[in-house]
Amino acid sequence: MPAVTVANPLDLAKVAAPSLSDRARRVTSITTAPRGVEGEGFPVRRAFASIAASALDPFVHMDQMGEVEYGPGEPKGTPWHPHRGFETVTYMIDGTFLHQDSIGGGGVIQNGATQWMTAGAGILHIERPPDSLIDSGGLFHGVQLWVNLPAKLKMTAPRYQDIEAGAVTLLTTNNGDSIIRVIAGELGDVKGPGSTHTPITIVHVSLFGGAQLRLPWNKEFNALTYALAGDGTVGENADPLNSGQMAVHVDGDYLVLAANPTQDSRSEAFEVLILGGQPINEPVAQYGPFVMNTQDELRIAFEDYQAGRLGQIPAEHI
Repeated sequence: MPAVTVANPLDLAKVAAPSLSDRARRVTSITTAPRGVEGEGFPVRRAFASIAASALDPFVHMDQMGEVEYGPGEPKGTPWHPHRGFETVTYMIDGTFLHQDSIGGGGVIQNGATQWMTAGAGILHIERPPDSLIDSGGLFHGVQLWVNLPAKLKMTAPRYQDIEAGAVTLLTTNNGDSIIRVIAGELGDVKGPGSTHTPITIVHVSLFGGAQLRLPWNKEFNALTYALAGDGTVGENADPLNSGQMAVHVDGDYLVLAANPTQDSRSEAFEVLILGGQPINEPVAQYGPFVMNTQDELRIAFEDYQAGRLGQIPAEHI
């Protein structure tokens, strides 16, 4: 872990350093994600549990899927299901998932790749491990994030993006003690490959033992740091952040992160997913697979799904 890396980080472009007049963001909360199951029974951690919706906007849901080492016959996925009103982002750090949807999108998501699906007006999709992984077992670790759409884009046409692992933008620090993967949005003057309807930034950072990072961040965006693996600290007060925990940062121009000098035997680095976006500041009505603005819109979404207006399941699966 993770799949996307380099032999010598110093070969990468350097992330911009904050200016002397910039302010570090404060950390207002650190929460621990409870464990649960999703789909046909694969293990997840609910990263947003106990965090105020106002701190998450424009994000509405996030699961860390795994990390789990499956035995033969154990890998599981999700059945066909609908979505409307938002975008799903599936980032596979290790392992393989297959995606298929009712607009013809689909493919293999594996080892650092990202699948970006705009549900918009409505879509049906399925995500499952390939038959070869079901037969053999193996490592499975990823993240699924739900990004809200503003009211004016709730009924936009569905869209599918396949972001290969090699397409992410890689950066490092001046001394090469961190690898920064820009998946979507902008980090200073650097852009990631993901095309988003809602202005957001998503980065995956590996901080090696003892590394310290001051990461410039759009002051108009909120900022959330989730620890995928390893241990470290966040903020100028060096608040501990351990695997499975999320920090909320507010009020400032850059984020402060550091990795503990010694990591556990399962991780060579402090692995964090950092995300932020422009708050939409609209009412949210969410139930099951739909994220709308009103209860009446939710009722219509269920009626449209039951009437088959959100798409038809293709005859042939991947």
